Amino acid sequence: MELSGKRLLVTGGAGFVGSHLCERLRADNEVRVVDDCSNGDPEWLPDDVTLIEGDLTDPSVAEDAVTADLDAVFHFAADKNAARDDVAQYRFNNHLTENVLERMDEVGVDNIAFTSSSTVYGEAPRPTPEDFAPLEPISIYGASKLGEESLISVYAKSHDMTAWVFRFANIVGPRLQKGAVIPDFIHKLRENPDTLEILGDGRQEKSYMHIEECIDAMCHVVEHAPDDFNVYNLGTRTTTSVTTIADIVSDEMGLDPEYEYTGGDRGWVGDVPRMRLSIEKLSALGWEPEQSSDDAVRKATRVLLDEH
Repeated sequence: MELSGKRLLVTGGAGFVGSHLCERLRADNEVRVVDDCSNGDPEWLPDDVTLIEGDLTDPSVAEDAVTADLDAVFHFAADKNAARDDVAQYRFNNHLTENVLERMDEVGVDNIAFTSSSTVYGEAPRPTPEDFAPLEPISIYGASKLGEESLISVYAKSHDMTAWVFRFANIVGPRLQKGAVIPDFIHKLRENPDTLEILGDGRQEKSYMHIEECIDAMCHVVEHAPDDFNVYNLGTRTTTSVTTIADIVSDEMGLDPEYEYTGGDRGWVGDVPRMRLSIEKLSALGWEPEQSSDDAVRKATRVLLDEH
């Protein structure tokens, strides 16, 4: 689908990833956002983007936001707390996605792009390809994303929709909020420049992708992936450990703190200690990241130091 001259809805568009996508799309498209603003900020939206403020678990909000004149929905709205160990998160995210899909089917909107997560794989061999099976998430968040993917697959296969599903690595950059490792380290070091507490043993190692490249990759997939149900990993070919992130943040702040580790091989219940996604499928479609995982972390840190 060519992303030009279209009417597009971005759910969760006032959030971290969604607001960056809106900035990209609005130059050549008419963009509408629906968001309860619990994970975002309306001030992040460009002036020419229409905001409907509301919770998509309410069918009336979905009715107002998803209208027959739309060409596609970019569905980013979710409870995004990956460390939340509560089955209510599963019910909330799947209820929200069910409302969006039912309303799209009702009014005849047949294109949906969805932000999933690498957490659907659980503790899988690395690098992990999109066709890896069985998918065995170890967190409620991962289970919720896998459930949402399944709903979208049904609508793509049985209701004549086209879907693009993105399984994200760790996305970093401007507007990344507290709860993610880089802003958390910044906050801790500003409170105590001499000592930095690091969850786990610091050896947790994952792929980090800068938001600019994430948006580039998503748009490329939507414009070029040809199937009715398209699943693509978005990430880098390299990884960064938590201790290396601490080194980068400390270096950018001009500090040399002592590290104190809480112990164990993961930071919280459901944390996947090591993750690297295969991006061969994305590469075959004609897109490659230019920044390494370390580069993405350092570039994000420099901006977040000013924001936080």
